[in-house]
Amino acid sequence: MKGKTIHYFSGGNTARGYFSLFDSNFGRLEKLFILKGGPGKGKSTLILNIAEAIIDKGIDAELIHCSLDPDSIDGVIFPELKAGIIDGTDPHIVEPKILDAAEEYVNLGDAWNSEQLSTKRDEIIQLMQKRKEAHKQAHQAYAEALSIHDEWEAIYIGNMDFGKLNAVTENLKTKFFKDFFLDKQSNVQHRFLGAATSKGAVDFVPNLTENIQKRYFLKGRPGSGKSTLLKKLAYAAESKGYDVEIYHCGFDPNSLDMLIFRELSIAIFDSTAPHEYFPTREDDEIVDLYKEAILPDTDKIFAEQINHIAARYRRKMNDGTASLAAAKTANDQLENIYYETVDFAKITEIQHEIENIILEIAKGMTQTEADND
Repeated sequence: MKGKTIHYFSGGNTARGYFSLFDSNFGRLEKLFILKGGPGKGKSTLILNIAEAIIDKGIDAELIHCSLDPDSIDGVIFPELKAGIIDGTDPHIVEPKILDAAEEYVNLGDAWNSEQLSTKRDEIIQLMQKRKEAHKQAHQAYAEALSIHDEWEAIYIGNMDFGKLNAVTENLKTKFFKDFFLDKQSNVQHRFLGAATSKGAVDFVPNLTENIQKRYFLKGRPGSGKSTLLKKLAYAAESKGYDVEIYHCGFDPNSLDMLIFRELSIAIFDSTAPHEYFPTREDDEIVDLYKEAILPDTDKIFAEQINHIAARYRRKMNDGTASLAAAKTANDQLENIYYETVDFAKITEIQHEIENIILEIAKGMTQTEADND
């Protein structure tokens, strides 16, 4: 029987620049392989091949996707083994200090032909600069979009009944946690459920909530209190000892989009665009903060202003996506240059070495459990 997989992002191109949450996820590991080497070295393929081999052994995995190209993999974590692999090149670099002696650096540059690459030096430098500039333009577009989004939020914040919002929040706290306190420290992990990518907005809500029994779909408008509600629930969970997966907004990482309490089999998430979903199961429940806490007819009263803001916002978001697409084009061209110089037999050899070490960790844990029995 194969292991289960969940998918998410640990970094993102946001309105606040490139924002990394890699340390929150990889920092809990006891063994981490950090891959070094330029684009086109097969890092994503190597990680995915190892992940599939380990999953085939019945071991669960977390696949971390690339926020520029969501079809690529930046890392994998095997929670049961406390082991993982990460693409340790810019911009997703895990701070060495968090893992002490647990890291093992793997230089895939050993598999390339340096002499052949040197003939392309000027072209490589030019493409790297293009990629960097395109990322910068994307972040600037998203920053301008956030400023516009703030105008949008201000309309609803100004028409909020905060007493009613607080009442909804307290009701959910009671539903979720009752008066129970767990006699342990909460394990909190910070992630992104989605990201702004070169293909537009991508999210993994269906996968992340697939095995969750009770799902709450938060509906509302910008500024209707969804993130504030989630922050209060996250704080309550942590103070009561419940583990919580905190999923930040891929557009504004200071905001939250989803919480998952796997011990309770509960998920609650912002179910509005660009990750808009509707109930499909009997236990699914909608929590509509527009209906619950916003003054009646706010949409109608401010319709013209809202439509104007929404149009400006969409234009800036589209500009950001176009810039990320340009960054990916430059990255693809870089990958093609490096790809031609790679000895993939060497890459395969490295892959098998890492895979065997991880399988030995799994074997050791199985043996320890058998001895304890």
